[in-house]
Amino acid sequence: MAKTMEEVLERFRTIEFHDDFDMIVAIANGGIVPAGIINQRLQKEVHLLRINLRDEYQHPKYDAPQLLAPVDFNILLVDDRIKTGATIKLARELLKEARCIKTFAVNGTTDYALFDETCFKFPWIL
Repeated sequence: MAKTMEEVLERFRTIEFHDDFDMIVAIANGGIVPAGIINQRLQKEVHLLRINLRDEYQHPKYDAPQLLAPVDFNILLVDDRIKTGATIKLARELLKEARCIKTFAVNGTTDYALFDETCFKFPWIL
């Protein structure tokens, strides 16, 4: 079900973060917009974790998510949606040296999520 930008932004405004994060890590490309919005509230440094599984049409591009650039930091791990959990699982494995990793998604099952709906259309995707 399509959400308006205002509905999504209202969830961003009201979600409560109960943890203290050193930084925000956005899974590029889907996590960039949500991480930017969260950064407006938390005022933490934002880093990109370049992992990719799907093409621009949301079709799998690889058999499993691929790391596209190296990593070395601590974390609120942000992505746009969690479908299978494969990308978040790989990201957590790559970041296993971090003191604490919590996850955020606009839609899906994570530590922090705005929605958890089977059919969800992002208002910022044309």
